[in-house]
Amino acid sequence: MTASGAATRPLETPERDGEGRRVTDDEAARALEATLAYAREREYTGWDYFDGMSSRFRRWLPVENKWLNIAVQEGIKRFPVNVRRPMLVEQRQSFKGTALFVMANRAAAERAADEGAPESNRLDAEGYRREADRLSAWLVENRSRGYAGFCGGHQHATQGLDERLPARHPGIVSTGYAVRALLSGSEASGEGTRVPDRFDGLDLDAAGSAEGFAAVAESALPFVFEDLNYRETGETARIDYHASAEPGETTVINANAIGARLLLDLHARRPRPELRERAERILDYVAERQAPIGGWYYTDPPSASHLSMDNHHNGFVLESLLRYREVTGSTRYDETLERGLRFYRETLFEPSGAPNWDETSAYPKDVHAAAEGIVLFSAAGDTAFASRILDWTLSELYAGDGRFRYQKRRFYTKRFTLMRWCQAWMAFALGEYLRARRREESSKD
Repeated sequence: MTASGAATRPLETPERDGEGRRVTDDEAARALEATLAYAREREYTGWDYFDGMSSRFRRWLPVENKWLNIAVQEGIKRFPVNVRRPMLVEQRQSFKGTALFVMANRAAAERAADEGAPESNRLDAEGYRREADRLSAWLVENRSRGYAGFCGGHQHATQGLDERLPARHPGIVSTGYAVRALLSGSEASGEGTRVPDRFDGLDLDAAGSAEGFAAVAESALPFVFEDLNYRETGETARIDYHASAEPGETTVINANAIGARLLLDLHARRPRPELRERAERILDYVAERQAPIGGWYYTDPPSASHLSMDNHHNGFVLESLLRYREVTGSTRYDETLERGLRFYRETLFEPSGAPNWDETSAYPKDVHAAAEGIVLFSAAGDTAFASRILDWTLSELYAGDGRFRYQKRRFYTKRFTLMRWCQAWMAFALGEYLRARRREESSKD
């Protein structure tokens, strides 16, 4: 049921030939447990997709140059094998990755509670809940400080064409997932909606309970409205991707969708008309940018980015539109959703469940794209296609022992593992798939 009492219905999606094997719930649960165990044994610390600026080799160089930074960063990211160790790239715990691991641990706790006593090398339900709480506290402790509200970002510096962002420079994507993670504890515990109306003087570091974490999540609102330059133009609104002093000229479409979802997640906890209205303004802007073929370019204007209608960013947009319908019960974006999901399934995935890179390129086939597909189709009520993607991923990118490989290229596979990009996303995807299957089975009773 939605917050308004309307039932959430699965989207209509076309039937496709070439169905893969249906992954059993027990198989998915074992994969989730193993993936979390792999991360837990390493304290959720590892290399990341965009972490080349963490190279000690680069920092030892006696010059600071944008193009040198980009060469090192992009070279490490794009090389066919993992050169992070010889390049002395530091391993860190990712802020967004930790948020994903929080939600994956909550899902594992729900599954463990249903299953009873675990195997000797697995946690029980209470163990997973404690792990989720511990990681939630880490998010609070490692937030970006000096901003209007709760927020977070990469734990390493990044170099763009326009600017170099320092470590922990906050953005809406990392913050949006952290808010979801902090709210997940109160959803799991069934605690009510007692959150303060004001956050002046709120001691974020004192948060240690589900209700405390939810209060921290609420404090992200000033960050969105002030630091991300929420601004209205006519009937629509936009925000920036990263905290900045002045509004940016380029708009990142999926980041705006994630920002709208943050508002909806908080509105779902304690309804406020102004949050729904602002979320609608942002989503109206996003919906207006849908291309005739059904997808979204990465930026507005499209020419501002080398990315086109890539896979996982389109998934983020659709997730946010689905969340709007779930929270409000409104059909406001249903036509947009139907076109978008059809494009997502028919163009960005193969009938086998293999993810395509974008609307024109089949490769690389990326584990993050597969994970987001599992999440999105699970949320849309199409667990059959989510299972097909999961089956492909386990066959092509699973190395065993809870470890997922990064990417399948046309003639070779990048077999190394990235803690956020591979492990956190697949743990989250497996958890969301199992939750969707649980809802599906419960509806049959």
